[in-house]
Amino acid sequence: MAETSALPTGFGELEVLAVGMVLLVEALSGLSLNTLTIFSFCKTPELRTPCHLLVLSLALADSGISLNALVAATSSLLRRWPYGSDGCQAHGFQGFVTALASICSSAAIAWGRYHHYCTRSQLAWNSAISLVLFVWLSSAFWAALPLLGWGHYDYEPLGTCCTLDYSKGDRNFTSFLFTMSFFNFAMPLFITITSYSLMEQKLGKSGHLQVPALIAKMVPTINAINYALGNEMVCRGIWQCLSPQKSKKDRTK
Repeated sequence: MAETSALPTGFGELEVLAVGMVLLVEALSGLSLNTLTIFSFCKTPELRTPCHLLVLSLALADSGISLNALVAATSSLLRRWPYGSDGCQAHGFQGFVTALASICSSAAIAWGRYHHYCTRSQLAWNSAISLVLFVWLSSAFWAALPLLGWGHYDYEPLGTCCTLDYSKGDRNFTSFLFTMSFFNFAMPLFITITSYSLMEQKLGKSGHLQVPALIAKMVPTINAINYALGNEMVCRGIWQCLSPQKSKKDRTK
């Protein structure tokens, strides 16, 4: 579905509008929660630690996913893609970068928790910064490959957002999909499972994972609740940001 206002084949007007509304709710909820996490990190000194830097990376990635979903929601409500073919490529690239960064940041958090709880040593700033830079540079590298000809971005079936063209079954796309999946899905999943399994063995605690398009847009909200709102220190930081009067009193004490 390009820039015409005709409905995509096989979809009714109510279906398109329903998808747009669901995407809008998911985008706004994910963007609100993750923006709050980012704001609390910037405003609360206690949260500026190497481990929380990994959570910040995840919040930034998930905010990007939510922005991507917001564009898709707007297009669905307009019942057309108004940004042209170049806009489709940019939308696909931005969405893929942030999706990969979200997955890899989740794996980095799992490793960071293993390092903190099982080695009983603090994660160093240079290690955390290097890890975050690697996550984002690696994600940008893999997301850029379809722009260079290995893989391809195209409209989703609804025609109101863009992502990898999974309909292609040629050797070019298949080789890209399997290689990308190994490095960006299988390896992060292995790191996450191994980290939480070792934590469970050592500490007797159980870990749980996130799974990586309409449902995928809900991941930012889930991550924000799991990693940010589920963290006592982050919750305190958010509460301080939302209660400026109380924060001033605490500082004067």
